[in-house]
Amino acid sequence: MTTLRVGTRESKLAIIQTDFIIGMLKKLDSSLSFEKVVIATAGDKFKKEQFSSMGVKGIFEKEIDATLMRGEIDFAVHSLKDVPSEGYSELVIGAIPKRESPNDVLVSKRGERFSEFDAGSVIGTSSPRRMIQVKHLRPDLKIKPIRGNVETRVGNVLEGDYDAIVVAEAGLKRLRLDNKISERLSLDAFAPAPGQGALAVVVQKNNRRVLKLVSNINDKKSMNEILVERRVSSKLEGGCQAPIGVIARQNGENLNVYACTFSVDGRKKISSSMVGKVTDASNLANELVSNLVKMGAEEIINEWRKESVRW
Repeated sequence: MTTLRVGTRESKLAIIQTDFIIGMLKKLDSSLSFEKVVIATAGDKFKKEQFSSMGVKGIFEKEIDATLMRGEIDFAVHSLKDVPSEGYSELVIGAIPKRESPNDVLVSKRGERFSEFDAGSVIGTSSPRRMIQVKHLRPDLKIKPIRGNVETRVGNVLEGDYDAIVVAEAGLKRLRLDNKISERLSLDAFAPAPGQGALAVVVQKNNRRVLKLVSNINDKKSMNEILVERRVSSKLEGGCQAPIGVIARQNGENLNVYACTFSVDGRKKISSSMVGKVTDASNLANELVSNLVKMGAEEIINEWRKESVRW
């Protein structure tokens, strides 16, 4: 019997996601067995630190991918939005299974919807992108950083530490906490991070055996959507930690892509959408970025390079 070693974070959600991938692979070949290798990441170690100290990409996957590159595991399972667009030359995303919901959702103390909060209500988020979208739509609300895993954050709301939090719907659904959702937020008002809701199976580029195996659980439609989202974000962001929302949707042979970014004070929003052929996804992403740049995206991104997060 072949045993494959799978790298994962230690959180309950990460374990659930890893078990989901293992289950898919076992359906393909019941003779396979798997060993979960739990690896602590910088994001887990410092999850209680101040928000401003966490503006570094890769904090939830770097140690796991290093373990993969050393050959100590056969593949890794990540939340795709945690995987930097500029990864490691030795590694490749071998599969993206069918994507779960990309939406953000609201979990509120008394079931309020976003438009129903009183001025001064406290909204918790660990994401600059979510923070600035809240600020843009409701500048009268107070935004407060929140740390900890998803279950802890939901508990913080129920205990009254926050009036509400904004989190990814996919995580709540996987944890079976979707009954706590007060409102699913629209993709236009709360554009997600590239790849939000999707999982990535990361493999060494030269490991043909494992690449062939995991390719069988790849969802081509999800892959097409997410690759164009990541291309838009990568080209627009240019290494900066500016909050960029982007969502792509494939309909037949066409891709509809929407992206936006915001000024540091949250007052100005720049957005654009385009439709093009799946086969021309690269040019579609380039044209969308060009439109955003013409509208002033570079100036906004330069603001974020100079400024720290303002809560």
